[in-house]
Amino acid sequence: MDPHAPVEWISAQRLDLLAQNGLLYRPDQVLGPMARQRLRVGPAAYSLCGVTHTLATHTTLDAIAKIVTEPVMPWDALVCTSRAALSVVSAVLDHEADYLRWRTGLAAVPALPLLPVIPLGVHTADFDFSAPDREAARARFGLAASDVVALCAGRLSIGGKAHPYPTFRALQAVAVEGGQPLVLLMAGQAYNPTIAAAFEAEAAATCPDVRVIFVDGKDAASYRSVWGAADFFVSLADSIQETFGLTPLEAMAAGLPALVSDWNGYRDTVRDGIDGFRVPTWAPSPGGGEAIASDYESGLNSYEAYLYRANTAVAVDMKALIARLRELVASPDVRRRLGAAGQERARTTFDWSVVFRSYQSLWAEQSAIRRAAQTRADTKAWLGQAPRSGADHMGPFETFASYSTHHVTAATSVSLAFDLDVEAYKAIIARRAFPGWNVDPPIYETVRNAMRAGPSTVGDLSNAIRMPELPLLEVVVRLAKLGVLALGS
Repeated sequence: MDPHAPVEWISAQRLDLLAQNGLLYRPDQVLGPMARQRLRVGPAAYSLCGVTHTLATHTTLDAIAKIVTEPVMPWDALVCTSRAALSVVSAVLDHEADYLRWRTGLAAVPALPLLPVIPLGVHTADFDFSAPDREAARARFGLAASDVVALCAGRLSIGGKAHPYPTFRALQAVAVEGGQPLVLLMAGQAYNPTIAAAFEAEAAATCPDVRVIFVDGKDAASYRSVWGAADFFVSLADSIQETFGLTPLEAMAAGLPALVSDWNGYRDTVRDGIDGFRVPTWAPSPGGGEAIASDYESGLNSYEAYLYRANTAVAVDMKALIARLRELVASPDVRRRLGAAGQERARTTFDWSVVFRSYQSLWAEQSAIRRAAQTRADTKAWLGQAPRSGADHMGPFETFASYSTHHVTAATSVSLAFDLDVEAYKAIIARRAFPGWNVDPPIYETVRNAMRAGPSTVGDLSNAIRMPELPLLEVVVRLAKLGVLALGS
């Protein structure tokens, strides 16, 4: 996308360099910890940008809910990859806000980050196939010119992607009534051999009149060839784990019409009757899955069982599915028309070069909002009152301030108790009992030389050796631990 872009490594603790850059992008939806870390340089030091992926896990939903109470700012953004993802994020944030109103009695809810909808993308050039390429791909799988080839590609997961039964049953119905050789390329990877065997057994039981070829997704050459060998693409996603779905984009980039379920992000990518067909789906109304949620929360069901119980309660309209499948199998002209439209849409809308420009526009907008906020006196004053850390990382001597007898401050007196020469100091801290000692010999030597002039206070010592007071506190106590310095009130 930009081969000449400069690349610079920024260490995790150099938040000042992030502030110079102005934005931190992280490829997930966990903005809270990054927002708390940013407090150390100020909430308006830079913007944060994240992006949604699967939204089904309780840890993910919890991270999104905490956006309401984390120091996430209006100049931050959580990119939602589809309108479906946006609806989930919005529902979670609304629910958390309602909970906090009930729990705290406060009506106010802080300003939330931007929630733009920007799709995922595809490198469309990776899916260019010439006529000879397509012939070679079909030959690779022993396909005849008369074979009509459907393709299912992606993860082979019953609960986490799509239950295979509707696809197999619809293909069988069309194969029996059409009398035309029908082939299904089932390409991808299963989590384990048991799931792979389940797919193979279900295909044999449900669509015996369809030639089903399983293609190992780990074989890169074979997996790429399926896109050139197929006549159309099928993906009947029914899992709540899906929020976008990349494989329809890849199919469109390859010039294949996409037959997909009207589910999640597929609604944003496949235009019904233009790039392919979307088949209606049915699911219980809100509240109908309370038992499923309760069993998952209690630990009675695993995450996989939770997904399975949810997606087996989602139905694809079988009559509409068979009708659309029949149309794709029977008409090469329909396949060409839909495939060409989808390929053009993939190139102009979903190529990563196009999607990336949307991100760049978003980042510019975030920076503009952040800069404008800092020009307003009330906002600037409010930002200046922000704590310098979250409660989980205040620091050991704030959180555990009650543990010690005394506290070292700028007024604490300090004197040289034992004049340890530098070489002897080096020998001590080199021993295995002193890993990560953090008072380097040059610093020790500087403190030692200053203390030879006589007792001092920590504040005066800070001025004398030109070391900021806060890091000096740690140095002084570490040297007192060795008995080199003596501390007094």
